[in-house]
Amino acid sequence: MTELLALGLAAVVAICVLQLLANRTGLPAAALLTVAGLIYALLPGPNLKLNPQIILTLVIPPLIYSAALDSSLLAIRKNLRAVISLSIGLVLVTALLTGIGLDLVVPGVGLAAGVALGAAVSPTDPVAALAVGGRVGLPARLITIIEGEGLLNDATALTTLTVAVTAATSGDFSLGDAVLHFVVASAGGLIAGIVVGIAVRLARSVVRDPLLVNCLSLVTPFAAYLLGEEAHVSGVLAVAVAGLMVGHDTPRFTTGASRLQAAAVWRLADFLLQGFVFLLIGQQIVPVVKGLRSYPAATITAAVLVTVGVVLLLRPLWLAVTQHLPRPLHSRMGRREQPLSGREIVVLSWAGTRGVITLAAVFTLPLTVSSGKAFPDRDLLLFCAYIIVVVTLVLQGVTFAPIVRALGVRADPADAAALRNDARAASIQAGLTRLGQVAEDPEVPEHELDGLRSTLEIRLRRYQSADEGGDGGDGPDVSAPGSPEHEAVQWARRAVIDAQREELLRWRDAGRLPDSSLRVLERELDHEERTFGTHDGSDGTH
Repeated sequence: MTELLALGLAAVVAICVLQLLANRTGLPAAALLTVAGLIYALLPGPNLKLNPQIILTLVIPPLIYSAALDSSLLAIRKNLRAVISLSIGLVLVTALLTGIGLDLVVPGVGLAAGVALGAAVSPTDPVAALAVGGRVGLPARLITIIEGEGLLNDATALTTLTVAVTAATSGDFSLGDAVLHFVVASAGGLIAGIVVGIAVRLARSVVRDPLLVNCLSLVTPFAAYLLGEEAHVSGVLAVAVAGLMVGHDTPRFTTGASRLQAAAVWRLADFLLQGFVFLLIGQQIVPVVKGLRSYPAATITAAVLVTVGVVLLLRPLWLAVTQHLPRPLHSRMGRREQPLSGREIVVLSWAGTRGVITLAAVFTLPLTVSSGKAFPDRDLLLFCAYIIVVVTLVLQGVTFAPIVRALGVRADPADAAALRNDARAASIQAGLTRLGQVAEDPEVPEHELDGLRSTLEIRLRRYQSADEGGDGGDGPDVSAPGSPEHEAVQWARRAVIDAQREELLRWRDAGRLPDSSLRVLERELDHEERTFGTHDGSDGTH
């Protein structure tokens, strides 16, 4: 136990130091952590062994849920064609081509076992790509596609893996049964996620205490995963769907204090879990390499080349082909959906990093088949998956930012700033309207209303002049704390902030304001509300 504690403390120190190094150098933290874990694994001393069930049950659900909370349901729906193409179509084709290739170059591996490896290496882990993409300013559409693919392709990959392993271990494969299993698992995972999302919405409509709200937030991914697994459907998809629903509803059903606390909790959880995961990936080199002693070098090389070739070459080819297929008309936009440009295809192609789900999935391959024989070439399949993870995390992770900069595929920050200013101005107009209604209450001192109105008008003029600079400050609050006048002023200020939030949500729901900008503006209002506090953690709605 003492040794395990020492390893944990050393891991936290390594995560913090390497994150500092990543901040200083611009290198992706995921690549640095993976290399550090690999180097440590080669040194004498204790190592941690990847337990796939622990990873899939305790690590993957919170990571997927956190990513879903930060994603945009509306943006994913808007780009659903590209997301579905990558998260379902590309995953299935990658699994099939990998299986066919291995069956041709590695005698005895079999198509089913090869497809199992292909399913394991097909899901992307967008953490490294998004971390770099956020720094270099990737366009919102590309970020949405990367996020959506990473959220939804795990379910496709793990379901395909289950079907392939069943075929490899039993020797009995039916295409009809496989398709039925995939449809049931996917549809069931979708339903399970919706059920959990609705349950959380109902719970958050009555629970206001920030501590209880965040306890609910922390258990939600595990509840969704457990429901999916117990129903024998995709627990991973259930987590993703629940996270998207909860993230979309968060502005309406949580208080400012709850959101600020939850953001801090999930940032810390993400930071530590991702750090441990990438360190753990590096440490798996020893058990993976040990199983290769019985294989000739030519067989290992052929298997690795096939796997790496399919993963790296199929993705850009798939994007290029699918982006130029006929497209349906957008009913609301009245025009055809714009395909990705060549430069955008290159960026998305190089964003296909693999991570812990690939290793956790491939380590679930059984040791034996139903006849008692060893699973076909299991050690070789583990090595191929490990190489894919290391190559994509290190090679693509390190070169992703330079490629994005060289291609010039980046959003104009001035456009996002201008949009936020427009949204701020609209929210302040809504606040002034609400203030006019509040002014009819005789309990609110007139001089306090004048001060608040003056502050809002100053901000409005600044935002209308496209200045996204510092805050203009609040009007003076000279009423004695605890007095009826003070309570009335606090109520008035909360009413104004509520009106501003409602206006921002109207912009978001109308498609005028992306969720990423909504969260920025909402956080500003949450901090403003926190400066004058609330009585019981409520959001001050009336």
